[in-house]
Amino acid sequence: MATYSFLDVQAAIVGPGGSFSLSGEEAGVAEEGITITMLEDKNTMQVGAGGGGQHSLHGGRAGTVAVTLLKTSPVNALLSEMYNFQTMSSALHGQNTIVVRNPVRGDEASARLAAFKKLPDNVNQKVAGTNTWMFDAIFIDQRLGAGLI
Repeated sequence: MATYSFLDVQAAIVGPGGSFSLSGEEAGVAEEGITITMLEDKNTMQVGAGGGGQHSLHGGRAGTVAVTLLKTSPVNALLSEMYNFQTMSSALHGQNTIVVRNPVRGDEASARLAAFKKLPDNVNQKVAGTNTWMFDAIFIDQRLGAGLI
């Protein structure tokens, strides 16, 4: 029987203006955690009039990374500083690398040439809530592991 725990996840961002962890007890990651989503399908299938078909393999590896933090997470301030620094010049924009690993499961994901999509919505309400930081990445490489045992 295999198990999973977010406590095993190790995530970090490196880019102009910053390099720090996006995981661990101090990071204040919300229940929603970190989500990696591919932008497009890897295949297009076409079926002809006679029933035969063909597949087209697409080369794109772009996608998004969403990091959801508790409103009170200190990482919000670090990401905000990075965002402000990187959006001052196109020379600094889109140069982040985000790595998410779970060594217990053997999962690894790397998002390269990642750019801040926008500042998160800043909601001030009765219950603190979360901030979701979105990144667009040109290259995402992933490998899912089998876990230990």
